[in-house]
Amino acid sequence: MPAIHHEPFQVRYYECDAFGRLNNINYLRWMQEAAFAASAAVGYNFTRYNDLDHLWLVRETDIEYLAPLEYGDKVEIKTWVMDFRRSRSRRGYEFIDTKTKQLAARASTDWVYINSKTLRPATIPEEMRLAFCPEGFPETDTPRERFSAPPPPSNPFSIRMRVGWHDIDAMWHVNNAMYLTYIEEASARACEAHGWSMQRMAEEGFTSVARQHRIEYRQPARMGDEVKIATWYSDVQQTTALGHYAIQRVSDDALLVRAQTHWEWIDLKTQKPIPIPAHLLSSL
Repeated sequence: MPAIHHEPFQVRYYECDAFGRLNNINYLRWMQEAAFAASAAVGYNFTRYNDLDHLWLVRETDIEYLAPLEYGDKVEIKTWVMDFRRSRSRRGYEFIDTKTKQLAARASTDWVYINSKTLRPATIPEEMRLAFCPEGFPETDTPRERFSAPPPPSNPFSIRMRVGWHDIDAMWHVNNAMYLTYIEEASARACEAHGWSMQRMAEEGFTSVARQHRIEYRQPARMGDEVKIATWYSDVQQTTALGHYAIQRVSDDALLVRAQTHWEWIDLKTQKPIPIPAHLLSSL
């Protein structure tokens, strides 16, 4: 059984979006902090990783949002190692509202163990495996679902952004959570380009919310890089649509990130799903 770690958080005002809910990017930031704390709790803090000349980098993130979190809500993140492979390890997360005991979100992150000098994947030491799973490893290795190739872009929309100082972390590359900001900015700008700004949708009493994000990180973007974020939709249903995203570096067209988002349209008063308004549907 893996070592299970519980990390408390409280939603702060500056972490909320325009609707007063915890912004999606902060779920990923909290997951990262919970993972760091869980690692430190079993003896592997930043100092030890530095001494080992190794570190962990995120390869893929999958998060499903089940209930909104609002300003002041207290949350406990339960996190544990789901599996180990030669150089990869998947970690699970549950976001639990401590007042209602309701599961607000669940997620997983696929981490890669990296040699910090060569930046190449490294074999996870047996000692480290035992620290994270002191009672032994799971008998079965849950198969990873491959990131499915998106359908060919249909009427794609794209924007360009330049990586700024506030985007990068201690690795001097764009922090994995920041790519979610790029993705959501592209979505908002795409709606606006078709005459449907977020403000206009709110004034008409509806909005779109992310029910699930899946993000695959392929190459890092660094300070000063110009990136292009392309987005398009598929699988448009009565109340939902699947958004696809490809983030490329402009200088060499390298694919940095690809992502999928399950969007659902809701009534702002009832918070219930509604059919995608016909006048908006034509732009998807």
